Amino acid sequence: MERYPLISEHGLIGDLQTSALVSTDGTIDWFCVPRFDSPSVFASLLDADRGGRFRIAPDHVNYVTKQLYFPDTAILITRFMTPDGVGEVVDFMPVDDPELATDNHVVIRLVRVVRGQMAFVADCEPRFDYGRASHDVTTMDNGVLFRSSVLDLALGSTVPLEVDGSDVRARWSLNAGQIGGFVVESSPKQVGYQSITGERVLAAFNQTVRFWRDWLARSTYAGRWRESINRSAITLKLMTYAPTGALVAAPTTSLPEQIGGERNWDYRFTWVRDASFSVYALLGLGYTEEAMAFLRWLRDRASERAGTDSGPLKIMYRIDGSPDLQEEVLEHFEGYRGSRPVHIGNGASDQLQLDIYGEAMDSVYRASRHGLTIGHEGWNDLCSILDWLSEHWDQPEEGIWETRGGRKDFTYGRLMSWVAMDRAVRLANQLGRPAAVGRWATERDLIYQQIMQKGWSKERGAFVQQYGSQVLDASNLLMPLVGFVAPRDPMWLSSLEAMERDVLDLYVLVRRRAGSVRPPRGRSPHVREDVDVLEPPRPVRRGDRADRRTARQLPSGVHAPLDDQRGDQPRRAARQESPLGRPSSQAGPRDAPTRIVSAVSAEPARQTSRESGGTGRRAGLRSQFTDPGLSKVRCCKRV
Repeated sequence: MERYPLISEHGLIGDLQTSALVSTDGTIDWFCVPRFDSPSVFASLLDADRGGRFRIAPDHVNYVTKQLYFPDTAILITRFMTPDGVGEVVDFMPVDDPELATDNHVVIRLVRVVRGQMAFVADCEPRFDYGRASHDVTTMDNGVLFRSSVLDLALGSTVPLEVDGSDVRARWSLNAGQIGGFVVESSPKQVGYQSITGERVLAAFNQTVRFWRDWLARSTYAGRWRESINRSAITLKLMTYAPTGALVAAPTTSLPEQIGGERNWDYRFTWVRDASFSVYALLGLGYTEEAMAFLRWLRDRASERAGTDSGPLKIMYRIDGSPDLQEEVLEHFEGYRGSRPVHIGNGASDQLQLDIYGEAMDSVYRASRHGLTIGHEGWNDLCSILDWLSEHWDQPEEGIWETRGGRKDFTYGRLMSWVAMDRAVRLANQLGRPAAVGRWATERDLIYQQIMQKGWSKERGAFVQQYGSQVLDASNLLMPLVGFVAPRDPMWLSSLEAMERDVLDLYVLVRRRAGSVRPPRGRSPHVREDVDVLEPPRPVRRGDRADRRTARQLPSGVHAPLDDQRGDQPRRAARQESPLGRPSSQAGPRDAPTRIVSAVSAEPARQTSRESGGTGRRAGLRSQFTDPGLSKVRCCKRV
């Protein structure tokens, strides 16, 4: 359906409390305000007719469009090329005191012509509360005001606006060098909207550029994949709710696993699992403040013990820590490309998923090795959780994929329960804290033996998804990364070979489970083809520059082993009270090996000046504005 751009044809902008998606045709087709998990204002991503949108595009049927980011920022540029000229729409959200929760959020959309002349058309069609609330339009001196029972939205403009029922439209032309624009502001403090002046917009643009570049300057990564790593880091930051430090799994809801399928869930919440993995990436890049903020959030959840069927922790929470995620179906939305149902909320929030305790404990352990030492109250809460896990790890669960067909004995859940016990034993010994270390060590060993006996299938020669089955699961690929098996253990090598046949489509994708992604027509899922696939990363060879890289310079997706696997002793980190205890204003030195995990698939390296046909710095700058790969962000947690 042409009315629904591909999910990959979107860029993400945000202000660390909410975000918006902008498609390559210049449409804001997803925007929730005032928070990530608030009702939508624009949602044509899920229903082109009823969802609402804000589109700015050339008033021309024939044009080519490209999308890129202003270097080292979250400012998105959508470029249009027509026979008459070249124009751009520059979208961004100013970041002002993000730690203070507010209902006032601003989206600025600048329109300029780079060459020639171009006519533009703008259509602003808000649909409040997922299209369920009606609204009125009031004209003002500098724009219009949309009023609804749930939210007020002001639209300021430098061009005349025409009211069309409950919507607003505009048509105008610009010559090379001329600039126009729109400012969308939620819950304006006064009815009279501020005048849109060049000075005001330029100040907001420069402040936004400074914020993102100052934040990126804190990164400690200095390897050859810096651009891809930085873009991934910005994406992680954009999905962080700054007032609490919680990270959403995705800024969207109900994007389907398969077009027309039913697995369409709301991911605008904080999963303990996903956020814990994000902590690994943040720590690996030197962002200890962000890791500290999330661990404070996690400490509060551990002390609240809001879970029931899930144990002390729920698998997910709202970004403010609320456990209320009641699931609802929006029957009036047709879904992305007809993929029904459209969900808001998430009924899986109180499932039993034992793996979250391992991921949470591993994040605390890694934070401690970076100098963020757990405090007394936080330690007591963790001990209580581990005592609960010691009694309940050996029971069926819903598992990492949140199955709704009954609880099973999932291997991955047992694996991460082993991680929880293992990291707790290590941490207690390192910190000298009182703990039931003997009991935890005993349970850890029992879990290990059970996985080796029941999680291993002699018939498949592999670790399976659940006890007694023959189904393989991509989540088991973490086994060597968490230190459960040695990377060259014959059992692991056999398991990896089986996964290559059934689960891995090498160099292109990893399926969550065998058969979850349909192979192309005429192609067997067991046969790898070398046609139209990405070139795999070149292996490290002796004498190669990459062979001399430190653990912190590893590329995205390449992980350093745990300290105990390296055979050397890391330097001791200066300990400080962490967010789980009393926070300190200074972080201690970071420990040696860390894991760098990318939130977004790394894009291929940018062409060199020779390959791009240019020379020197000028060609490099030109490539920054012509690489469409910079605009690719993952809009859905699982695709």
